[in-house]
Amino acid sequence: MGNLRAVNAERHMAEFWDARARENAEYYVDNRLDYRRGDYGPDDPEDFWAKGVRAIETLLEQTRAPAIGPDDTVLDVGCGVGRLVRAVADRPGRTIGLDVSDEMLRRARAHLGDRPGVEWVHGDGTSLRPVADASVDVVLSLVVFQHIPDPEVTYGYVREIGRVLRPGGWAAFQVSDDPRVHAVAPVGRPSLRDRLLRRAAPQGQDDPAWRGSAVDLERLDAEASAAGLELGHRTGVGTQYCLVRYRRVA
Repeated sequence: MGNLRAVNAERHMAEFWDARARENAEYYVDNRLDYRRGDYGPDDPEDFWAKGVRAIETLLEQTRAPAIGPDDTVLDVGCGVGRLVRAVADRPGRTIGLDVSDEMLRRARAHLGDRPGVEWVHGDGTSLRPVADASVDVVLSLVVFQHIPDPEVTYGYVREIGRVLRPGGWAAFQVSDDPRVHAVAPVGRPSLRDRLLRRAAPQGQDDPAWRGSAVDLERLDAEASAAGLELGHRTGVGTQYCLVRYRRVA
């Protein structure tokens, strides 16, 4: 039964994010956008992509990460429509975008075209396979692990990060360690004005695949250590936006 539940959970995650991509992919990548005004809301497409560049810069700065090398292989876990991939892909190195959603990956390919050195990988929802052992220099992830309903899956991803990183490689990513933000909240009824105007609203907000879960940082560090990773820096402890950096020891 355990394996069956795991398979069903993985299928649900894939189906949920496929549906959100068809609904409004850019909004579910960045829900600061105006859902009702279309994919990019009040922002133009170039601003949407520029925010990806700023997000990478903030992640690296706040985790005190080293610069991404010109020939590094970079893996973006939960790449969505490819915003972070695009932010780091203008280099001679290789960039891999991995996502559980085929629909998100389809849109990422459409956005980035045949950009040299970029590879798209459909993930299984629990691991980084088929990315090979010790084949990656940098792993990045933003606003992904916070949506995973079971923290055990997130711990599994940390073990996988240890598997795919080369010795000396590093990972910088975001998790939540604030359980309050993942509690079930009552779904509000649309206002009379919204009902009269038949305004669209984001779907799936009460689904476990959106609400996600918080991690225990001591457990996260223990799993990282067992996978050959050592903590480099952490900030935002006790919040939904806890940023961590680990390094793969030799």
